[in-house]
Amino acid sequence: MRTGIGYDSHRLAPGRRLVLGGVEIEETMVGLTGHSDGDVLTHAVIDALLGAAALGDIGQHFPDGDERWRDADSVGLLGLVRGLVEEAGFEPANLDATVVCEAPKLGPHRDAMRERLAEAAGLPPGAVNVKFTTEEGMGFVGRGEGMAAFAIATVSTGRASNQPR
Repeated sequence: MRTGIGYDSHRLAPGRRLVLGGVEIEETMVGLTGHSDGDVLTHAVIDALLGAAALGDIGQHFPDGDERWRDADSVGLLGLVRGLVEEAGFEPANLDATVVCEAPKLGPHRDAMRERLAEAAGLPPGAVNVKFTTEEGMGFVGRGEGMAAFAIATVSTGRASNQPR
């Protein structure tokens, strides 16, 4: 078993869709900036999985200077990362993540996020946990300037006889 941690943050901007964990949150008129869809939750999960498998970080695999990834669906990128993790001889075992934002309330979307992340990572929804918290008005998140997410991933050696590199 190996464990990795991921973190991501993006600024809020009017006129953008808000996508978290692959789920569009329609209750708001602002979304997250980014070269892709700005999904901080999925980006943190991607970095956690890459870290657990010692495969670098999201920027190495999907650089923001590469037009192939402009407006990319981050859950699709997570599926690509799952393939990289499996090629390295691992399989995802567990994901735990926290989204930090002041608004909107995300609880009603928790199960949909868990299901989307689980499907892309090749896990049952029961192996994926998503939590939400605020900054109590402190810092860039507390001022409503952006959102952040933290994630931790556990991987195990794969079903095949592959050995980690």
